[in-house]
Amino acid sequence: RSALAVFVERRALVILALGFSAGLPYFLIFDTLSAWLRSSGLSLEVIGFFSLVTLVTSFKFLWAPLVDRVQIPVLTQWFGHRRSWVLVCQGMVMLGLWMISGSDPSHSLGRIAVFAVLVGLSSATQDIAIDAWRIEAADVSRQGALAATYSWGYRIAIMVAGAVPLLLASSYGWNFSY
Repeated sequence: RSALAVFVERRALVILALGFSAGLPYFLIFDTLSAWLRSSGLSLEVIGFFSLVTLVTSFKFLWAPLVDRVQIPVLTQWFGHRRSWVLVCQGMVMLGLWMISGSDPSHSLGRIAVFAVLVGLSSATQDIAIDAWRIEAADVSRQGALAATYSWGYRIAIMVAGAVPLLLASSYGWNFSY
């Protein structure tokens, strides 16, 4: 029982939510966007090109030291270093997804590409800040449990991003789905 109690602690529940918020945009700009592009009649070559956006996550190590050292004016004082980065990144993810939702792939593919890159960069940067906060938030004995909880949140986001937008798109259209 005591081994499982760590999963219902406040930090673990926060990490679960943060894992969800990190996984959702990644799959919205990869799987879900690919489905939208395909239903809009775009070629597989174009869709394959869009999948390059997800490579941003593979290169996040390049700007991770910057996220670790640069403070966001005003927000860092109010919320702390890691939380301020997470807040800014979540705001950028929401802005990017909102801008994608207002686009039409057959007329504004370039716009969608720009905002997909914005979402990818913001999501990867958010992931850096969340990982750093997770490591700093608990002692060594809880690191495994928090890493597992983060993975659960990420996996739940995979399922949600794979199913919910498709269901919404079939009833209300892709723009509403996003």
